[in-house]
Amino acid sequence: MATKSLNCPLSSAILVFMKYCVLIIDGAAGWPLDERGKKTTLELASTPNLDRMARDGVVGLVRTVPPGMEPSSAVACMSVLGYDPAVYYGGRSAIEAISMDIPFDENDVLFRCNLVSIRDGAMRSYCAGHITSDEGRALIEEIDAKLGGDGVRFYPGVGYRHICKLTGRGDALSSVCTPPHDIPDKPIAEYMPHSDGSDVLVDLMERSKGVLQNHRINMEREARGGMPANMIWLFWGSGRIPELPSFRDKYGLSGAMISAVDLLRGLAKMSGLDVLEIDGVTDNIDNDYAGQIAGALDAFTDNDIVVVHVEAPDEAGHGGSIDNKVRAIEDIDREMVSRLHSFDGGDLRVLVMPDHPTPIAIKTHTTEPVPFLLWGSGIDGGDAKRFSEAEAADTGLFIDKGYTVLDRLVRVRC
Repeated sequence: MATKSLNCPLSSAILVFMKYCVLIIDGAAGWPLDERGKKTTLELASTPNLDRMARDGVVGLVRTVPPGMEPSSAVACMSVLGYDPAVYYGGRSAIEAISMDIPFDENDVLFRCNLVSIRDGAMRSYCAGHITSDEGRALIEEIDAKLGGDGVRFYPGVGYRHICKLTGRGDALSSVCTPPHDIPDKPIAEYMPHSDGSDVLVDLMERSKGVLQNHRINMEREARGGMPANMIWLFWGSGRIPELPSFRDKYGLSGAMISAVDLLRGLAKMSGLDVLEIDGVTDNIDNDYAGQIAGALDAFTDNDIVVVHVEAPDEAGHGGSIDNKVRAIEDIDREMVSRLHSFDGGDLRVLVMPDHPTPIAIKTHTTEPVPFLLWGSGIDGGDAKRFSEAEAADTGLFIDKGYTVLDRLVRVRC
């Protein structure tokens, strides 16, 4: 079906008395599932609140990953927040380091450092069976004590996600690295870092096995049937990154972010959004969805716009779990979207969208456009009957430059 641009008349200024919410349902889009009647997880999920919003609002497709760029959440979420990744993206690890207040300068390079589970030479879990933050911190501190020093430092993050900083090894940025979530159950020997500068990465990864193998935490995890974090995996290298114009200067709005992951928190800090701490907000299926959205609604007291990022659908996609991904989408609809729909604190506009697809079949991200939903004051209903990939395509509405979708929320009368 032919597509058409979303050409609503632009207002001359942002609607200053409006409240805005951006709900990023990370990785919720995907491919039709042969084993589930050719339906996607968005189509399988019961989402009465999203569907009601879809009928009352505007639904379409948006390209969040520019051609030729990696389909990472860093690229895609930068688009969602209104920044052109082709201009401002310089690597994911530096964004996460900013969130973690890790000092670095032009002599440093940073790599994401996952704790992973390797069995029989294959990648069995990119997240060490979703190791907890407390366990991950203890293991990374041990790694830093044993492998750190002489221009090498390790910094603990959230869950399985950590950072390695190398000083004076700019050549390591030439390494060809593969994210561990791209190689589920595949032999790791084929995907170890390679090319110029990779020697330091491979050396650290190999030496980490001896540090982690018999660590008390891993022995306890295995004793209760869990996966051991028996290796580190280094990837997503980056140096210094371009400075973002502030969100307030760009949109004239005060704003805040709620997310459990360092990437989004780093993007928030870079753009001048406040980072809100809400108890119970996690990066997985156990997230307190009701608490997260309640925190967002409370934040409207001091902010014009609140960005709410939910990681759970993406984690389920990486884990290959149809049921968990459907459950996460349904929980978001029941606990979060329902509260946005019934908001009685004044005029509200909402943008709901995944950042990228995470198809169950391949357990990693893809570059296809994702469905978006604009709903609220001044936005008239369109042609969609529910919120899904197919319905979004059928409307014929398409935004090619994903970094302009936020303009449609805050500057457009549809």
